[in-house]
Amino acid sequence: MITREVREWLQKVERRQYSYDDAMYEFMRFSSFLTREEMKLIKQKIEEAFNH
Repeated sequence: MITREVREWLQKVERRQYSYDDAMYEFMRFSSFLTREEMKLIKQKIEEAFNH
C-alpha cells in the first residue's frame, strides 16, 4: 500500500515541482519500502509526468 507521504510526493512530481533528477533521487530513497508492483506504477507515473 502506498503511503500518504508517497502519494503527496507523487502529486508534486505530476505538478512538476521536482526536476526529473530530484524525483528519481527521492524515488530511489524510498523504493526499498515498496512492492515491485508499486515501484512499477510509480516509475511509470514519473516517466509520464516528464514525457508530456
